[in-house]
Amino acid sequence: MFRISQLLKTLTHDMPVAPKRNMPGPVVIWNLIRRCNLSCRHCYSTSLDIDFKDELSTGQIKATIDDLKVAHVPVLILSGGEPLLRPDIFEISDYAKSKGFYLALSTNGTLINEDNIDAIKAADYQYVGISIDGLESFHDHFRRQIGSYKSSMKAIELCKQAGIKVGMRLCLTKDNFDDLSALLDIMEKKGVDKFYLSHLNYSGRGKRSAQNDAMFKMTKDAMEILFERAWSHIEQGIDSDFVTGNNDADGPFLLQWAQKKFGNVHPQRVENLRQKLIQWGGNASGVNVANIDNTGTVHPDTYWWDHALGNVKTGKFSEIWKNTQDPLMLGFRQSPRPVKGRCARCQYLNICGGNTRTRAFAQTRDPWAEDPGCYLEDLEIGLEAKSVANKQIPVVVV
Repeated sequence: MFRISQLLKTLTHDMPVAPKRNMPGPVVIWNLIRRCNLSCRHCYSTSLDIDFKDELSTGQIKATIDDLKVAHVPVLILSGGEPLLRPDIFEISDYAKSKGFYLALSTNGTLINEDNIDAIKAADYQYVGISIDGLESFHDHFRRQIGSYKSSMKAIELCKQAGIKVGMRLCLTKDNFDDLSALLDIMEKKGVDKFYLSHLNYSGRGKRSAQNDAMFKMTKDAMEILFERAWSHIEQGIDSDFVTGNNDADGPFLLQWAQKKFGNVHPQRVENLRQKLIQWGGNASGVNVANIDNTGTVHPDTYWWDHALGNVKTGKFSEIWKNTQDPLMLGFRQSPRPVKGRCARCQYLNICGGNTRTRAFAQTRDPWAEDPGCYLEDLEIGLEAKSVANKQIPVVVV
């Protein structure tokens, strides 16, 4: 996850960058259930409104939570499918909270209502993320359910009224780019705490929709909108949090934006930002991010569901994660990663970490090929080549 607001605050003072603190264990995104009441066009887990076989029992989940403490996991993000469809969701949440995890809930929001908002409040989630993928007409089309926008916006209002930290989650495509500024206005009007923009990744239904990914120039425009809005909030003293995910080119692009805006006035602050970005290091799959799916299978992250490392039914997460000799995982943990092509030659490799490997794998079946989703031109990453700012991400044919 790329924390725009947190990084931009580096530009507000002249303090030197503090030493890097390594995470004690990975953030775990846990797809507790695959069933979902929606069938969104971009779904990486290809969820449906049916029961799926071999999902973890409450007891198995609690035993795994115990072991996640052994693995020093600091953060649990409960996801799905739609996690609120699990009848034991609040029992699981209460157990995780009792173990001291930072706990977040990722939901489409349509099932949050007056009947369960008190239970959601009592679960004491540090954060509830609700998917809003555009204004009403696009959101309902993208989520394949008329009325889902109104239900999700109502969920945001209920969370705010209950004092729950809540965020809006947007998956960016060329078709909802025009809604972005209006959604940010809604965020401000409703006092939403966080805005998360996810770049479309090539897996699940998203893989079949790769042709709908935003053009590179449009992606840059979207990022500049976020940077400017986040900076405006900082200047106004608004306590908000802007973050992105699934395209680590956001790091180098933020640095370039800061150099243009502040380089002549505060060059040392920009240099401090560069050092913070190097500490961040870009893509964290297999290192600081892990995934457990609904059947208990462990993956390098949520977009590697075709790549299994082990299963918590037959082994312990702590041992699977620490002792794996899986070739993909060994590559993830190599520094620098064994990326190829323009990624290997990029001057920002120490910032982006080679970006998101699933896109390279989807295009070439080689996880270390150059990332076809990098939206920076060759000249922008230190390569002498013809500008390709307006090209589109190649279509994945499956």
